[in-house]
This record gives sequence, structure tokens and C-alpha cells, in this order.
Amino acid sequence: MQVTDVAGLALEPHKPQILASNDAARVVTIALPAGEEMQTHEVHEHAWVVVVAGTVEIEAGGRSEAGGPGVLFEFEPGEAHSVSAQEDARLLLFLAPWPGDGHPGSMSLDDKAHARKRAREHRPS
Repeated sequence: MQVTDVAGLALEPHKPQILASNDAARVVTIALPAGEEMQTHEVHEHAWVVVVAGTVEIEAGGRSEAGGPGVLFEFEPGEAHSVSAQEDARLLLFLAPWPGDGHPGSMSLDDKAHARKRAREHRPS
């Protein structure tokens, strides 16, 4: 058994800390200072966000919800969302399965090489 005191971790704002990671899931904690935002983004995996401390407002699919400690938000793979901290916040993020379909970490080395080549071909001159 491994035990982590998420509330007691020394976290730097905007520097996510991976707490656990395997083929089943990845668990990450994030500190987000009051008034700051994780701009609209999406992930390849199912995502669950638990508010550990503070209050956040999350927007997704034209809907906005606020939540404090103990509130759980759930997102489908590819569901765009943004997170704004109403006060200093600490979040626990679960991503499963890890890595999700389409995530660069799930690509073979050959697939990555082809993706890089295609990206270079599409760069503006």
C-alpha cells in the first residue's frame, strides 16, 4: 500500500505532480492560484477532477459549475473544459485508461516519426 497526503504536498502552482501512473490510470495533483485559469483544453482519456482545497469554476459544453472540497467533475475523452480558481485551489486529476487512444504516449516509435514528418510538412514557411 502507498499512502499520499494530497492536502499536505508541497506543490508549485502550474507544475502538476504525478502521484501514480500505470497502464490503468494516471493520478496527478495540481495547485491553481486564486484568479488563475487552466484555459480550455481536452485530454485523450476519461478524466475525473476532485477538488481537494479551494473553490473552482469549471466550464464544459456550454455549462458552468462551481465546486469546493469534495466535489467531483467527470469528463469524457476529448471533452473540452476550462478550470478557473475562485480561491487558491488544489485538484486531484484521474486519467484512465493511461495513455488514452490518440495520446502521443500510446503511439509506436514509427507512428511518432511519421507524425513528426507530417507536422514538419505542414509548418508555415
